[in-house]
Amino acid sequence: MRADIHPNYRPVVFQDPSAEFAFLTKSTIETSETIEWEDGETYPLYKVEISSASHPFFTGQMKIIDTAGRVERFERRFGRRQGAASSDSAAGDSAAGDKAES
Repeated sequence: MRADIHPNYRPVVFQDPSAEFAFLTKSTIETSETIEWEDGETYPLYKVEISSASHPFFTGQMKIIDTAGRVERFERRFGRRQGAASSDSAAGDSAAGDKAES
């Protein structure tokens, strides 16, 4: 094998702060943070937004995870969800009436 062409494959802790869940696995990801693991060793830390502990498919619960105000930014741009749903149904009703008249 040639030297210095392979990435550094080492143990890394992946942490989901919203679910207070972390796991240790091997990875080549570059990190700037470290954490002391349960075995007393210090490992590189990578924070993830969603893991199996917080994803609705695995938990069976739907919850909105707001990362850095994305939900609020969406609502400012496009309006509230309930208002959009009622305007869509009103537009659909008028479209159905137009087809019936033809």
